Amino acid sequence: MSLSQKKAMKIAQVLTEALPYIQRFTNKTVVVKFGGNAMIDEELQNSFARDIVLMKLVGMNPIVVHGGGPQIGNLLDKLSIHSEFVDGMRVTDSATMDVVEMVLGGTVNKQIVSLINRNGGQAIGITGKDGHLINSKKLSVSRYNPAMKASEIIDIGHVGEVKSINTDVIDMLIDSNFIPVIAPIGVGEDGNSHNINADLVAGKLAEVVQAEKLMLLTNVAGLQDKEGEVLTGLSTEQVDGLIEDGTIYGGMLPKINCALDAVKAGVTSAHIIDGRVAHAVLLEIFTDTGVGTLITNSKVVS
Repeated sequence: MSLSQKKAMKIAQVLTEALPYIQRFTNKTVVVKFGGNAMIDEELQNSFARDIVLMKLVGMNPIVVHGGGPQIGNLLDKLSIHSEFVDGMRVTDSATMDVVEMVLGGTVNKQIVSLINRNGGQAIGITGKDGHLINSKKLSVSRYNPAMKASEIIDIGHVGEVKSINTDVIDMLIDSNFIPVIAPIGVGEDGNSHNINADLVAGKLAEVVQAEKLMLLTNVAGLQDKEGEVLTGLSTEQVDGLIEDGTIYGGMLPKINCALDAVKAGVTSAHIIDGRVAHAVLLEIFTDTGVGTLITNSKVVS
């Protein structure tokens, strides 16, 4: 067999493996949170964009929610605006919120839209403020104060949490064959903007649209056990157990809780996938092995 025939055979094998997944997920909605290394590496950016375009072309309905923490931090540094963090969340005063809106709703959002469009898709960028897509409320953070021997409320400014999501805008875009690209900025009843964690927005959005999948791109290979091995298929009960025994802790805990909440609320499956791998989204959806951790409500995970 010649080299060209071997390459053709490999392509045929890939397509054959992908076909049942394409058939299964046609007309299904998939919410993808885009961030981490995949967002700043040019090669990974293009592979991500092509993944999203291909998903749309084979009949799926991808929705992209993006972060932008490093880009926000870079601009704040350039403007000499000091940042502080409380429990991993950026304290967001009015000046910082202006930068957040500029970066997330402007620069980063439009870069992702342009990236998808250059790769053959039709993307439209919006923030949670457009059409009252994300109705939010100020996030309340409390911390135990040893001196007071009691918890105290800490004001972290314009940081919010999702109160409700109006899907009319999303439905309109999907029905018109567009790919929504959403910046995680909410609007409160008082009209103030809120900076919301992108994982939380993606999870809540997946819940309200009853997505087939929630995919969270990370900078790690997936959820790992205490020996460092990636756990590939887990039920919600197993994940609860891993949290209880301390296997899941620290910075991975909020992301896992986000995925867990979404699945428990009706999303068919959630995936923690390695955004450092080219075409990670396609590999997770359309191959038997995948590249991350799958969480479902099923007791037996295939």
